[in-house]
Amino acid sequence: MIKHSKKHLSDAKETYFQHMTAALSISLQLFIVSFKALIHSFVPSLFTKSASSKIKELYLYIESRKK
Repeated sequence: MIKHSKKHLSDAKETYFQHMTAALSISLQLFIVSFKALIHSFVPSLFTKSASSKIKELYLYIESRKK
């Protein structure tokens, strides 16, 4: 597993802590928006565009990180 992790970090051209910071940031944002989507499922008038907007934003962020 360590060998595969090192290869992934090398492919991403990031250190362990750079990768961890980015992954945790994305994870937290997904956690928050998933909660908003849950609320939206019960009250459709709330958070009408939160999930789709965040998914688009995160997609662009992830794509911009590819080097």
